[in-house]
Amino acid sequence: MKKILFGSLCLFSSLSYAQIDFWSTEFGVVAGGTYSKVRNAHNPSGSRISVLGGFVVQVPIGASDQFYLQAEALYLGAGEAGDRDYEDSKDWDHAVYANNYVSIPLNFKAYFSEAETEFFGLIGPRFNFLIDQKIENPVKESYKSDTYGKANSFNFGLGLGVGFSYLRQLEIALKYDIGLSDTYPDLKNSPEEIATMDPGVAKKKSEQILSLGLTYFFK
Repeated sequence: MKKILFGSLCLFSSLSYAQIDFWSTEFGVVAGGTYSKVRNAHNPSGSRISVLGGFVVQVPIGASDQFYLQAEALYLGAGEAGDRDYEDSKDWDHAVYANNYVSIPLNFKAYFSEAETEFFGLIGPRFNFLIDQKIENPVKESYKSDTYGKANSFNFGLGLGVGFSYLRQLEIALKYDIGLSDTYPDLKNSPEEIATMDPGVAKKKSEQILSLGLTYFFK
């Protein structure tokens, strides 16, 4: 994790010395869907499908029309749910562990060429600030938000993505965000979890988010 963070810091530090044209900043809106899970938490667990939406700005770097800094301010639904097959076998109600955030992704964006209609790549950190946490039908008392299952108010990760731009105005992007912080820092201290003797209990609860977003830039 330290190597990833150091690499990201070096990348953005080098970009700070590049020719950034703030006068040519472009603004847009983005909406889409998310597919998320949290590793080593709420076992057995499954995925949660939710939504994202918000605003995006991008600033060109250098004289070419190929490299940009892109920032977004989003509502982002993440978290996870229970495993439906296992729940059905136990005759349990479906569990949902929903984490909803104000999310700030900061990305270096590179189009594959200067063509107006072209593919592009994205890489950069994402910072999530918890708005609310909604838990339905938890299978353990410790999974409730008022006990050991309280989600961290802030977490961060590293995002990688690819996309396609039509005339530099309508774009679609697929991103995968790797959680680098502990989403449920107190869950490992739950007596219920410790009693399972599962080695995964002590591991970091890492939130993983796959998202598909459609962006429109105002020209």
